[in-house]
Amino acid sequence: MSPASLSTAGVLLITVPTIAFGGVTLLRFLMRDVPGYLDNPVRRGLWRAGHAHAGVLVLFSLVAMLYVDQADLSDGWKALVRTSIVAAPILMPLGFFLSVLRPSDTKPNKLIALTFAGGLSLAAGALTLGVGLV
Repeated sequence: MSPASLSTAGVLLITVPTIAFGGVTLLRFLMRDVPGYLDNPVRRGLWRAGHAHAGVLVLFSLVAMLYVDQADLSDGWKALVRTSIVAAPILMPLGFFLSVLRPSDTKPNKLIALTFAGGLSLAAGALTLGVGLV
């Protein structure tokens, strides 16, 4: 693995405890009947989606880092792939969490657009990496 891919993987691994902390927080909300979580299905659903997307996308990004250096891409394209694939597990969960940050929020605000930006970033990075590997 190149130093760039290794350091990217290192940063991704450092985020894993924050995802675990998020899971513990959601569990605490469930067990303590925190107002604005159990009684707010929109907020509950989006926060669960944010937590799930963070975990899955960090794992996907870690696996993708193994392939970036094998792709037939220039160094610039490899850097773009690393950045766009790693942006997804940041942008998508942020969009889910921040769009219903207040316990009284019953519909997502404009920050839900971060989830779309994360999805586009993931699609662009994965597609570029896939083309580079084929």
